[in-house]
Amino acid sequence: MLQKFLLVRWKSMLAPWHQVDWLLFALTIGLTVFGGIMIRSTELNLGWTDWWQHWLVGGIGLALALGISRWHYAILIQWHWLIYGITNVSLLAVMFIGTTALGAQRWITIGGFNIQPSEFAKVGIIISLAALLHARTASTIPAAVKTLAITAVPWALVFLQPDLGTSLVFGAITLGMLYWANANPGWLLLMVSPLISAIIYGVCVPEWSEWGTTLQIGAALWRSLPWLVWVGAMGAVGLASLPWPWLGTLGAIGVNGVAGVLGHILWGLLKDYQKDRLILFLDPEKDPLGGGYHLIQSRIAIGAGELWGRGLYQGTQTQLNFIPEQHTDFIFSAIGEELGFVGCLSVLLVFWLICLRLVLIAQRAKDNFGSLLAIGVLSMLVFQLIVNIGMTIGLAPVTGIPLPWISYGRSALLTNFIAIGLVESVANHRQRQRY
Repeated sequence: MLQKFLLVRWKSMLAPWHQVDWLLFALTIGLTVFGGIMIRSTELNLGWTDWWQHWLVGGIGLALALGISRWHYAILIQWHWLIYGITNVSLLAVMFIGTTALGAQRWITIGGFNIQPSEFAKVGIIISLAALLHARTASTIPAAVKTLAITAVPWALVFLQPDLGTSLVFGAITLGMLYWANANPGWLLLMVSPLISAIIYGVCVPEWSEWGTTLQIGAALWRSLPWLVWVGAMGAVGLASLPWPWLGTLGAIGVNGVAGVLGHILWGLLKDYQKDRLILFLDPEKDPLGGGYHLIQSRIAIGAGELWGRGLYQGTQTQLNFIPEQHTDFIFSAIGEELGFVGCLSVLLVFWLICLRLVLIAQRAKDNFGSLLAIGVLSMLVFQLIVNIGMTIGLAPVTGIPLPWISYGRSALLTNFIAIGLVESVANHRQRQRY
């Protein structure tokens, strides 16, 4: 009788969370605990205490996630315009009362704590787009354009801070949610094609001064061939996917052509440190003591870890503080040096399981709104994961994108837990499965 009473009592206590994904919670908690351990390793000889603050904020985030998972996520539909407005107002406030650090104005100081509104704006835009696409899918061009217009306002406010990394996250969230909302994949490719065209133009097409004699023109055309092929390919995509075939083809070619030519002008709008981050990952040895220093030291650290790593608290690059900002953006280099390839692979496996759980929750959601919330969170996490790890090993430019749940960053950590709370609410309020 006692066992039966305790079992009933236990089930009643868990009733508000009867369908949450406990494995998803366990994985995120595990990454947070692991993140605190690695943060402590990077600061062992500095006397800092960010590691226990990481755990403290993680505990607060977990409490928020558990609370959010009890509420029905559908309530957010009627509040999504208010959430969108608060998101934009908070980003606008940064421009007037924000705190400047590291060449950017991204934080608002409240009660001695720095709060980064752009991190919370990620969740705000996910909710806003999910509500918008829930009411009308992106299967038509006007619906897709409306989605882009909604995203453009917070994206521009974040870009002007300037925060290039977070603005790219906004783009990834939008593309992922548009794809899940039945947007034509060709349209998504055309949306990002101007940026790609500008990059290819800048890399391949010679300066106008090099277009001189007939021989020089031939060589210049040969060097420009990749860009010309890209523009032609986008024309073919426009022909195949847009409802106005020939007009769409000419439009796609024209937009990509103009984007390439304007690439040099747009390049001038970026800050010097942003230019360095975009260029030096290709050849960091050009400035080994300046913009390329982070990447060179990070690659040395990860390579030194070999298969099993040097051991926790034993990494020379990590313990001698060769890598700046290692407790935040470059935390993966500490994992690579001290825990080796096996440790890195284990971290990636955990992230893969988290992504798998998010996809399953999206597929099993009882409505499109819940499914889109889960896909928005998935898009946010996957992009941040790829860019953060990619920049530490030299496969992506250095941007201020943290590694979810592992890098130190109070606003980022709270944002990730709030996002998981929303997804857990979708799981918790799906229809019961019958066997």
